[in-house]
Amino acid sequence: GAVFKSWNSSRAITYRNLHGYPSSWGTAVNIQSMVFGNMGEDCATGVAFTRNPSTGERKFFGEFLVNAQGEDVVAGLRTPNPITKVDATGAVKSLEEVMPKAFSDLVEVYKKLEKHYRDMQDIEFTIEKNKLWMLQTRNGKRTAKAALRIACEMIDEKLISADEALLRVSPQSLDQLLHPTLDHKAEKTLLAKGLPASPGGSTGQIVFSSEEAVEWAEQGKKTILVRIETSPEDIEGMVKAQGVLTTRGGMTSHAAVVARGMGKCCVAGCGDIDVDYRKKEMRVKGYVLKEGDQITLDGSTGEVFLGEVKTIEPKLDEYFTRLMEMADKKRKLGVRANADTPQDAQVARKFGAEGIGLCRTEHMFFGADRIDVMRQMIMSETTEERIEALERLLPMQRHDFEGLFEAMKGYPVTIRLLDPPLHEFLPHTDQEIEELAKRLTTSADKLRSKVRNLQELNPMLGHRGCRLAITYPEIYRMQARAIAEAAVNVIQKGFKLTPEIMVPLVASEGEIQRLGALIDEEVRQVQNEKGCTFDFLIGTMIELPRAALQADKIAEHARFFSFGTNDLTQTTLGISRDDAGRFLATYVSEGILPADPFASIDQKGVGKLVEMAVELGLKTRPDIKLGVCGEHGGDPASIQFFHKVGLNYVSCSPYRVPIARLAAAQAAIQTHGTAH
Repeated sequence: GAVFKSWNSSRAITYRNLHGYPSSWGTAVNIQSMVFGNMGEDCATGVAFTRNPSTGERKFFGEFLVNAQGEDVVAGLRTPNPITKVDATGAVKSLEEVMPKAFSDLVEVYKKLEKHYRDMQDIEFTIEKNKLWMLQTRNGKRTAKAALRIACEMIDEKLISADEALLRVSPQSLDQLLHPTLDHKAEKTLLAKGLPASPGGSTGQIVFSSEEAVEWAEQGKKTILVRIETSPEDIEGMVKAQGVLTTRGGMTSHAAVVARGMGKCCVAGCGDIDVDYRKKEMRVKGYVLKEGDQITLDGSTGEVFLGEVKTIEPKLDEYFTRLMEMADKKRKLGVRANADTPQDAQVARKFGAEGIGLCRTEHMFFGADRIDVMRQMIMSETTEERIEALERLLPMQRHDFEGLFEAMKGYPVTIRLLDPPLHEFLPHTDQEIEELAKRLTTSADKLRSKVRNLQELNPMLGHRGCRLAITYPEIYRMQARAIAEAAVNVIQKGFKLTPEIMVPLVASEGEIQRLGALIDEEVRQVQNEKGCTFDFLIGTMIELPRAALQADKIAEHARFFSFGTNDLTQTTLGISRDDAGRFLATYVSEGILPADPFASIDQKGVGKLVEMAVELGLKTRPDIKLGVCGEHGGDPASIQFFHKVGLNYVSCSPYRVPIARLAAAQAAIQTHGTAH
């Protein structure tokens, strides 16, 4: 009865939401006879992994306690001893030394289990009066680094096929390999050393409860959750914190296992630290650190440092490279990156991006050297004044595009023309308005009046995107010229490229027809002036339901569609993505929605519009290029859907490119079957 009831406990709901398991599954109850590991010195209990869950090394790894029950190890109530002699140090005795017969039986069993299940196993056992009893086995949680190594080595051991190896690694878990780690050369003050329970480096402000970790995260603060030991009730706080530090517990404690599964940095069993929940402070080596003070964890070494420690870029090993090469051979979807600067483009290429699927040109206008020129353009009263300001912006845009084209070395680059409403570029406080008025040599009142005139009640559905260019065509004309001139300059340096120019927020055939003709005219004029011809594509972003419904008409004037699924979700569901966080979690936890539709595409609603637009677009233009550039381009579940409906590529943030490459391979395997 207690197990059945636990299915709807808050921690079970949090766990389900974290891993995307539907509440309709329910839970089973397992009934087995009881054995006792706490009947004396000839009894013990332990947890073991058939390979190292942090590194993936092919080495038996685990911990045990004499005269104890399983919960004592899992809950981290006592710090256990290692199973093998190799891992034991000094006075600490291993199971191999204390109970050699039981250890030898355990080795025989673990090898049998791993061979049978063809995966790394997490096993729990009890020794009652020197006799070994197996309690359970399951596929073991592991870090991404370990998952890659285990998958590759199991191929070499002929245990699994290449397809199975690709399916074994969670695409989301790769995230933990791609972000910076601590710089070991940086100056740092070591506070204490515990067990390296889950690798990576993380810095944050100390909090002592799961509730505080959640609350502080909602305020945008980065935290380290410090606990004597964690329990399943702490799972929400562990999700929200940057890292987890416990003073008790071993490498197989709750904190260690859960953190590894999440890819969250964790240091466990740090016994030198004294935690006082009542005073909200931790004491170590004469230091007294209070809630809100910063510490840094190194989950790869188990070290805890005072304050913030400098980080370095990650190094990807041979197993990562090998798995990515396998994924690239298997996948059908191309993978591009959303990138607005040459630096972003270089990171994207490093992670294997095959082009840029979205360059947001508005980000280029916010630089200190150009924002005032942009504001001058917005303040213009006449077309002539506007063109004069745009001519000053032109060389800046051209320079940006040249950098992107060169960084991508011939891979396609999709450039979205100006999208946000103009008020986003103007100051809002009185002080900022006064300062800008002085710089622009205009009156503050005139500037205030312009700010007021541009304000809209619902700017996301207002005067933005292609609507701006219908009103002020000179804006898109300048951007088209900048793209064309940049293309000529880069082609003359010996590069090959085909720029893709994207018109945002199209709802009707008339908009893309008119603006497509304007862009085409401007690009061809530059080609004539420079005596350099090149192919270029004019396309649109499908981000409004009407555009999806009219995709056959729009395709007459567009050579590519890129689905802007962030806005398409917003406009289809009638939900503001900026405000929906307040209630979407309730919709998911109550089972009204299967997942946050901004994180994973709503296949039954938004997905149907995507499918319809694909079908209609291909009917009009069989060679139309189809991609997606919303946040869903980096979500594995959404990628599976995009593969199924026949898109050519997905585009996502640079650090999610490897995630998308692996997810696209898994989609291809799951669609076409796997060879065993």
